Amino acid sequence: MYKNVLQSIENIAIWPVISFVIFFIFFLCLLLWVFTTDKKLIEKMKALPMEDASVENQTTTAKK
Repeated sequence: MYKNVLQSIENIAIWPVISFVIFFIFFLCLLLWVFTTDKKLIEKMKALPMEDASVENQTTTAKK
């Protein structure tokens, strides 16, 4: 049933190509961002989970 539905759509073969092009452009942009991002920003973002936990622990300890 589904095979007949998809066959009846005109230009259906272009959609996988469009999907691949969108994915490839996104992937290239992501790679470009990774290699051009400032390393200090990466270190700051990497430390955020630990900083948030220590700040939360300090505020809950101070409230007790």
